[in-house]
Amino acid sequence: MLFRPAPLEDWLRDYYFEASTDISSSGVEPYDFAQLRSLLGIEPEELDRVSFRDSPSAGSLELRSLIASRWGSGAASEVIVANGSTEAQLLVFASILGPGDEVVVVEPAYHSLISTVDALGCRVRRWHLRSEEQFQPDLEELRRLVTARTKMIVVNFPHNPTGVTLTHAEQRELVEIAQRYGSYLLWDGAFEDLVYDAPSLPAVSILYDRGISFGTLSKSYGLPGLRLGWAIGPSEIVKHCVTTRDYTTLALSPLVEFVARQVVASADRLLLPRLQVAARNREVVDEWMGAHQRVVSYARPAAGVVVFPRLRSIPDTIAFCHRLMREHGVLLVPGECFHHPGHVRLGFGGDSVDLARGLHAFSELLSESEGSS
Repeated sequence: MLFRPAPLEDWLRDYYFEASTDISSSGVEPYDFAQLRSLLGIEPEELDRVSFRDSPSAGSLELRSLIASRWGSGAASEVIVANGSTEAQLLVFASILGPGDEVVVVEPAYHSLISTVDALGCRVRRWHLRSEEQFQPDLEELRRLVTARTKMIVVNFPHNPTGVTLTHAEQRELVEIAQRYGSYLLWDGAFEDLVYDAPSLPAVSILYDRGISFGTLSKSYGLPGLRLGWAIGPSEIVKHCVTTRDYTTLALSPLVEFVARQVVASADRLLLPRLQVAARNREVVDEWMGAHQRVVSYARPAAGVVVFPRLRSIPDTIAFCHRLMREHGVLLVPGECFHHPGHVRLGFGGDSVDLARGLHAFSELLSESEGSS
Protein backbone atom coordinates (compact mmCIF):
# COMPACT_ATOMS: atom_id res chain seq x y z
CA MET A 1 0.00 0.00 0.00
CA LEU A 2 1.15 3.51 -0.77
CA PHE A 3 -0.26 6.14 1.57
CA ARG A 4 -0.69 9.77 0.64
CA PRO A 5 0.61 12.50 2.97
CA ALA A 6 -1.79 13.41 5.79
CA PRO A 7 -2.04 17.24 5.78
CA LEU A 8 -3.53 17.43 9.28
CA GLU A 9 -0.76 15.35 10.83
CA ASP A 10 1.87 17.30 8.88
CA TRP A 11 0.43 20.54 10.26
CA LEU A 12 0.34 19.28 13.85
CA ARG A 13 3.84 17.83 13.54
CA ASP A 14 5.11 21.27 12.56
CA TYR A 15 3.35 23.27 15.28
CA TYR A 16 1.77 21.22 18.07
CA PHE A 17 4.83 20.93 20.28
CA GLU A 18 5.89 24.56 19.98
CA ALA A 19 2.49 26.24 20.39
CA SER A 20 1.95 28.14 23.63
CA THR A 21 -1.84 27.97 23.24
CA ASP A 22 -3.75 25.15 21.56
CA ILE A 23 -7.28 25.77 20.28
CA SER A 24 -6.96 23.18 17.53
CA SER A 25 -7.15 19.79 19.20
CA SER A 26 -10.15 17.50 18.81
CA GLY A 27 -10.12 15.98 22.29
CA VAL A 28 -10.56 17.01 25.89
CA GLU A 29 -7.64 18.13 28.06
CA PRO A 30 -5.26 15.20 28.65
CA TYR A 31 -4.84 13.73 32.11
CA ASP A 32 -1.43 13.17 33.65
CA PHE A 33 -0.61 9.90 35.38
CA ALA A 34 -0.88 11.36 38.88
CA GLN A 35 -4.43 12.49 38.14
CA LEU A 36 -5.21 9.10 36.64
CA ARG A 37 -3.92 7.21 39.68
CA SER A 38 -5.91 9.47 41.99
CA LEU A 39 -9.17 9.20 40.04
CA LEU A 40 -8.93 5.44 39.56
CA GLY A 41 -7.24 4.44 42.81
CA ILE A 42 -4.24 2.81 41.11
CA GLU A 43 -1.62 1.76 43.68
CA PRO A 44 2.13 1.56 42.89
CA GLU A 45 2.10 -2.11 43.89
CA GLU A 46 -0.36 -2.85 41.07
CA LEU A 47 2.04 -1.36 38.54
CA ASP A 48 4.88 -3.38 40.02
CA ARG A 49 2.96 -6.56 39.23
CA VAL A 50 2.68 -5.81 35.50
CA SER A 51 4.72 -8.39 33.58
CA PHE A 52 6.14 -7.41 30.21
CA ARG A 53 5.23 -10.63 28.48
CA ASP A 54 3.32 -10.63 25.21
CA SER A 55 -0.39 -9.80 25.26
CA PRO A 56 -3.09 -11.75 23.36
CA SER A 57 -3.38 -10.62 19.74
CA ALA A 58 -6.96 -9.33 20.06
CA GLY A 59 -6.37 -7.92 23.54
CA SER A 60 -6.86 -9.55 26.91
CA LEU A 61 -10.22 -11.19 27.57
CA GLU A 62 -10.80 -8.92 30.58
CA LEU A 63 -10.24 -5.71 28.61
CA ARG A 64 -12.32 -6.87 25.64
CA SER A 65 -15.14 -7.89 27.98
CA LEU A 66 -15.10 -4.47 29.65
CA ILE A 67 -15.23 -2.70 26.28
CA ALA A 68 -17.96 -5.01 25.01
CA SER A 69 -20.06 -4.39 28.12
CA ARG A 70 -19.81 -0.60 27.93
CA TRP A 71 -19.90 0.01 24.16
CA GLY A 72 -21.04 -3.25 22.55
CA SER A 73 -23.32 -6.24 22.97
CA GLY A 74 -21.32 -7.72 25.84
CA ALA A 75 -19.55 -10.35 23.71
CA ALA A 76 -15.75 -10.15 24.00
CA SER A 77 -15.40 -12.20 20.79
CA GLU A 78 -16.70 -9.17 18.87
CA VAL A 79 -13.90 -6.87 20.10
CA ILE A 80 -10.32 -6.31 18.98
CA VAL A 81 -8.22 -3.82 20.93
CA ALA A 82 -5.61 -1.81 19.03
CA ASN A 83 -2.87 0.78 19.32
CA GLY A 84 -5.33 3.63 18.77
CA SER A 85 -8.48 3.61 16.67
CA THR A 86 -6.42 4.37 13.56
CA GLU A 87 -4.81 0.94 13.82
CA ALA A 88 -8.21 -0.63 14.45
CA GLN A 89 -9.50 0.99 11.26
CA LEU A 90 -6.51 -0.20 9.26
CA LEU A 91 -6.98 -3.77 10.50
CA VAL A 92 -10.67 -3.79 9.60
CA PHE A 93 -10.22 -2.13 6.20
CA ALA A 94 -7.39 -4.50 5.25
CA SER A 95 -9.39 -7.52 6.43
CA ILE A 96 -12.49 -6.72 4.35
CA LEU A 97 -11.52 -4.63 1.33
CA GLY A 98 -9.52 -5.25 -1.82
CA PRO A 99 -8.66 -3.46 -5.08
CA GLY A 100 -11.71 -2.30 -6.99
CA ASP A 101 -14.18 -2.52 -4.10
CA GLU A 102 -16.58 0.41 -3.96
CA VAL A 103 -16.61 2.35 -0.69
CA VAL A 104 -18.75 5.38 0.20
CA VAL A 105 -17.01 7.66 2.72
CA VAL A 106 -18.26 10.78 4.46
CA GLU A 107 -16.32 13.95 3.57
CA PRO A 108 -14.77 15.99 5.17
CA ALA A 109 -13.24 13.38 7.44
CA TYR A 110 -10.14 12.47 9.37
CA HIS A 111 -7.58 11.39 6.78
CA SER A 112 -7.37 7.70 7.72
CA LEU A 113 -11.04 7.11 6.90
CA ILE A 114 -10.49 8.08 3.25
CA SER A 115 -6.79 7.56 2.55
CA THR A 116 -6.62 4.00 3.86
CA VAL A 117 -9.37 2.68 1.58
CA ASP A 118 -7.81 4.64 -1.27
CA ALA A 119 -4.41 3.03 -0.58
CA LEU A 120 -6.06 -0.39 -0.68
CA GLY A 121 -7.06 0.30 -4.29
CA CYS A 122 -10.75 0.80 -3.60
CA ARG A 123 -13.07 2.95 -5.66
CA VAL A 124 -13.96 5.78 -3.27
CA ARG A 125 -17.24 7.67 -3.58
CA ARG A 126 -17.63 10.69 -1.30
CA TRP A 127 -20.74 11.57 0.65
CA HIS A 128 -20.26 15.32 0.94
CA LEU A 129 -21.33 17.33 3.97
CA ARG A 130 -21.59 20.83 2.51
CA SER A 131 -20.58 24.15 4.04
CA GLU A 132 -23.56 25.95 2.48
CA GLU A 133 -25.86 23.49 4.30
CA GLN A 134 -23.94 23.96 7.59
CA PHE A 135 -22.57 20.43 7.04
CA GLN A 136 -25.91 18.84 7.91
CA PRO A 137 -25.98 15.23 6.60
CA ASP A 138 -28.20 14.69 3.56
CA LEU A 139 -29.36 11.09 3.85
CA GLU A 140 -31.16 11.23 0.52
CA GLU A 141 -27.85 11.99 -1.17
CA LEU A 142 -26.30 9.01 0.64
CA ARG A 143 -29.19 6.84 -0.51
CA ARG A 144 -28.43 7.80 -4.13
CA LEU A 145 -24.71 7.04 -3.70
CA VAL A 146 -25.15 3.56 -2.23
CA THR A 147 -25.79 0.84 -4.82
CA ALA A 148 -25.55 -2.93 -5.12
CA ARG A 149 -21.82 -2.40 -5.86
CA THR A 150 -21.18 -0.65 -2.53
CA LYS A 151 -19.20 -2.99 -0.30
CA MET A 152 -18.78 -0.56 2.58
CA ILE A 153 -20.06 2.75 3.96
CA VAL A 154 -17.73 4.70 6.28
CA VAL A 155 -19.08 7.46 8.54
CA ASN A 156 -18.03 9.45 11.60
CA PHE A 157 -20.71 10.79 13.93
CA PRO A 158 -20.46 12.88 16.02
CA HIS A 159 -18.44 14.39 13.20
CA ASN A 160 -14.86 15.62 13.03
CA PRO A 161 -14.22 18.44 12.11
CA THR A 162 -17.72 19.99 12.15
CA GLY A 163 -19.38 18.86 15.37
CA VAL A 164 -22.60 17.82 13.61
CA THR A 165 -24.28 14.55 14.47
CA LEU A 166 -27.37 12.49 13.70
CA THR A 167 -30.59 11.98 15.60
CA HIS A 168 -31.45 8.45 16.65
CA ALA A 169 -34.03 8.32 13.84
CA GLU A 170 -31.44 9.45 11.29
CA GLN A 171 -29.02 6.81 12.53
CA ARG A 172 -31.68 4.13 12.01
CA GLU A 173 -32.28 5.46 8.50
CA LEU A 174 -28.55 5.28 7.74
CA VAL A 175 -28.48 1.68 8.97
CA GLU A 176 -31.43 0.88 6.69
CA ILE A 177 -29.52 2.34 3.72
CA ALA A 178 -26.62 -0.04 4.45
CA GLN A 179 -28.96 -2.99 4.99
CA ARG A 180 -30.64 -2.49 1.60
CA TYR A 181 -27.64 -3.94 -0.24
CA GLY A 182 -25.88 -5.70 2.65
CA SER A 183 -23.03 -3.16 2.71
CA TYR A 184 -20.71 -3.11 5.69
CA LEU A 185 -21.28 0.01 7.81
CA LEU A 186 -18.17 1.28 9.60
CA TRP A 187 -18.85 3.91 12.25
CA ASP A 188 -16.06 5.98 13.77
CA GLY A 189 -17.48 6.83 17.19
CA ALA A 190 -14.46 8.63 18.63
CA PHE A 191 -16.71 11.38 20.03
CA GLU A 192 -19.78 9.29 20.90
CA ASP A 193 -19.63 10.07 24.64
CA LEU A 194 -19.14 13.84 24.18
CA VAL A 195 -22.81 14.78 23.88
CA TYR A 196 -24.70 17.72 25.38
CA ASP A 197 -28.40 17.87 24.52
CA ALA A 198 -29.30 14.28 23.62
CA PRO A 199 -28.24 10.75 24.62
CA SER A 200 -25.30 9.11 22.86
CA LEU A 201 -26.05 7.19 19.69
CA PRO A 202 -26.03 3.41 20.18
CA ALA A 203 -23.14 1.46 18.69
CA VAL A 204 -23.87 0.44 15.11
CA SER A 205 -22.43 -2.99 15.91
CA ILE A 206 -25.54 -3.57 18.05
CA LEU A 207 -27.97 -2.28 15.42
CA TYR A 208 -26.73 -4.17 12.36
CA ASP A 209 -25.05 -7.53 11.81
CA ARG A 210 -22.63 -5.92 9.35
CA GLY A 211 -22.03 -2.87 11.52
CA ILE A 212 -18.55 -2.20 12.92
CA SER A 213 -17.96 0.45 15.59
CA PHE A 214 -14.65 2.13 16.32
CA GLY A 215 -13.81 3.72 19.67
CA THR A 216 -10.89 5.29 21.47
CA LEU A 217 -9.77 6.61 24.85
CA SER A 218 -8.11 9.59 23.14
CA LYS A 219 -10.91 12.10 22.52
CA SER A 220 -13.49 11.86 25.31
CA TYR A 221 -11.28 10.43 28.05
CA GLY A 222 -8.17 12.61 27.89
CA LEU A 223 -5.71 9.80 27.13
CA PRO A 224 -4.41 10.37 23.58
CA GLY A 225 -0.90 9.30 24.54
CA LEU A 226 -2.10 5.94 25.80
CA ARG A 227 -2.84 4.96 22.17
CA LEU A 228 -5.78 2.72 22.99
CA GLY A 229 -8.57 2.08 20.48
CA TRP A 230 -10.85 -0.75 19.43
CA ALA A 231 -13.22 -2.15 16.85
CA ILE A 232 -16.47 -3.95 17.68
CA GLY A 233 -18.11 -6.06 14.99
CA PRO A 234 -18.83 -9.57 13.74
CA SER A 235 -16.57 -12.15 15.39
CA GLU A 236 -15.45 -13.51 12.01
CA ILE A 237 -14.15 -10.03 11.09
CA VAL A 238 -12.29 -9.86 14.41
CA LYS A 239 -10.61 -13.18 13.53
CA HIS A 240 -9.53 -11.78 10.16
CA CYS A 241 -8.17 -8.69 11.94
CA VAL A 242 -6.02 -10.89 14.18
CA THR A 243 -4.49 -12.50 11.09
CA THR A 244 -3.84 -9.06 9.58
CA ARG A 245 -2.28 -7.92 12.83
CA ASP A 246 0.32 -10.66 12.58
CA TYR A 247 1.89 -8.39 9.95
CA THR A 248 1.61 -5.11 11.87
CA THR A 249 1.93 -4.62 15.65
CA LEU A 250 1.05 -8.15 16.90
CA ALA A 251 -0.43 -6.94 20.21
CA LEU A 252 -0.65 -4.19 22.81
CA SER A 253 1.85 -3.42 25.55
CA PRO A 254 0.76 -5.09 28.82
CA LEU A 255 1.29 -1.74 30.56
CA VAL A 256 -1.16 -0.07 28.17
CA GLU A 257 -3.61 -2.92 28.75
CA PHE A 258 -3.33 -2.55 32.51
CA VAL A 259 -4.10 1.17 32.42
CA ALA A 260 -6.88 0.68 29.88
CA ARG A 261 -8.59 -1.91 32.09
CA GLN A 262 -8.65 0.51 35.01
CA VAL A 263 -9.97 3.30 32.80
CA VAL A 264 -12.75 1.36 31.09
CA ALA A 265 -13.91 -0.15 34.39
CA SER A 266 -14.42 3.37 35.81
CA ALA A 267 -14.74 5.40 32.61
CA ASP A 268 -17.25 7.95 33.90
CA ARG A 269 -14.75 9.17 36.50
CA LEU A 270 -12.63 10.48 33.63
CA LEU A 271 -15.43 11.44 31.26
CA LEU A 272 -17.71 13.54 33.45
CA PRO A 273 -15.21 16.19 34.66
CA ARG A 274 -13.98 16.77 31.12
CA LEU A 275 -17.51 16.83 29.71
CA GLN A 276 -18.48 19.54 32.20
CA VAL A 277 -15.55 21.70 31.09
CA ALA A 278 -16.38 21.07 27.43
CA ALA A 279 -20.01 22.09 27.97
CA ARG A 280 -18.95 25.39 29.54
CA ASN A 281 -16.40 25.98 26.81
CA ARG A 282 -19.04 25.31 24.15
CA GLU A 283 -21.05 28.24 25.52
CA VAL A 284 -17.94 30.44 25.43
CA VAL A 285 -17.35 29.53 21.78
CA ASP A 286 -21.01 30.11 20.94
CA GLU A 287 -20.89 33.57 22.49
CA TRP A 288 -17.63 34.39 20.70
CA MET A 289 -19.02 33.26 17.34
CA GLY A 290 -22.13 35.36 17.89
CA ALA A 291 -19.99 38.42 18.54
CA HIS A 292 -18.07 37.79 15.30
CA GLN A 293 -20.93 36.70 13.02
CA ARG A 294 -20.17 39.49 10.55
CA VAL A 295 -16.85 37.82 9.69
CA VAL A 296 -17.42 34.20 10.77
CA SER A 297 -20.11 31.73 9.69
CA TYR A 298 -20.71 29.02 12.24
CA ALA A 299 -22.97 26.11 13.20
CA ARG A 300 -23.28 25.34 16.91
CA PRO A 301 -21.79 21.89 17.59
CA ALA A 302 -24.25 19.23 18.70
CA ALA A 303 -21.52 16.95 20.07
CA GLY A 304 -17.76 16.58 20.26
CA VAL A 305 -15.35 19.40 21.03
CA VAL A 306 -14.63 20.85 17.58
CA VAL A 307 -16.26 23.38 15.28
CA PHE A 308 -15.47 24.21 11.67
CA PRO A 309 -16.36 27.87 11.08
CA ARG A 310 -15.94 29.64 7.76
CA LEU A 311 -13.94 32.87 7.76
CA ARG A 312 -16.00 34.98 5.36
CA SER A 313 -13.23 37.21 3.99
CA ILE A 314 -10.19 34.91 4.37
CA PRO A 315 -9.99 32.29 1.60
CA ASP A 316 -6.37 31.33 2.40
CA THR A 317 -6.71 29.92 5.88
CA ILE A 318 -3.26 28.30 5.75
CA ALA A 319 -1.65 31.74 5.65
CA PHE A 320 -4.00 32.97 8.39
CA CYS A 321 -3.19 30.05 10.70
CA HIS A 322 0.54 30.36 9.98
CA ARG A 323 0.35 33.99 11.05
CA LEU A 324 -1.70 33.20 14.17
CA MET A 325 0.96 30.73 15.22
CA ARG A 326 3.91 32.93 14.29
CA GLU A 327 2.63 36.14 15.92
CA HIS A 328 0.61 34.78 18.85
CA GLY A 329 1.80 31.21 19.44
CA VAL A 330 -1.79 30.01 18.97
CA LEU A 331 -2.44 26.72 17.18
CA LEU A 332 -5.48 26.49 14.90
CA VAL A 333 -5.99 24.00 12.04
CA PRO A 334 -6.61 25.44 8.56
CA GLY A 335 -9.52 24.00 6.60
CA GLU A 336 -7.13 23.04 3.81
CA CYS A 337 -6.14 20.08 6.02
CA PHE A 338 -9.68 18.79 5.36
CA HIS A 339 -9.83 20.04 1.75
CA HIS A 340 -12.05 22.98 2.80
CA PRO A 341 -10.10 26.24 2.40
CA GLY A 342 -11.73 29.21 4.06
CA HIS A 343 -12.59 27.18 7.17
CA VAL A 344 -10.64 26.47 10.36
CA ARG A 345 -10.97 23.68 12.89
CA LEU A 346 -11.27 25.07 16.38
CA GLY A 347 -11.14 22.78 19.41
CA PHE A 348 -12.75 23.73 22.72
CA GLY A 349 -12.18 20.63 24.84
CA GLY A 350 -9.07 21.89 26.61
CA ASP A 351 -8.27 24.31 29.40
CA SER A 352 -10.74 27.22 29.65
CA VAL A 353 -8.00 29.80 30.23
CA ASP A 354 -6.16 28.62 27.11
CA LEU A 355 -9.40 28.81 25.14
CA ALA A 356 -10.02 32.40 26.22
CA ARG A 357 -6.43 33.36 25.38
CA GLY A 358 -6.63 31.68 21.99
CA LEU A 359 -9.98 33.27 21.09
CA HIS A 360 -8.62 36.70 22.05
CA ALA A 361 -5.68 36.27 19.66
CA PHE A 362 -8.05 34.92 17.00
CA SER A 363 -10.17 38.08 17.37
CA GLU A 364 -7.16 40.35 17.06
CA LEU A 365 -5.91 38.70 13.89
CA LEU A 366 -9.39 38.67 12.34
CA SER A 367 -9.66 42.42 12.97
CA GLU A 368 -6.23 43.07 11.49
CA SER A 369 -6.95 40.90 8.45
CA GLU A 370 -10.29 42.60 7.86
CA GLY A 371 -8.72 46.03 8.14
CA SER A 372 -6.03 45.20 5.58
CA SER A 373 -8.41 43.59 3.05
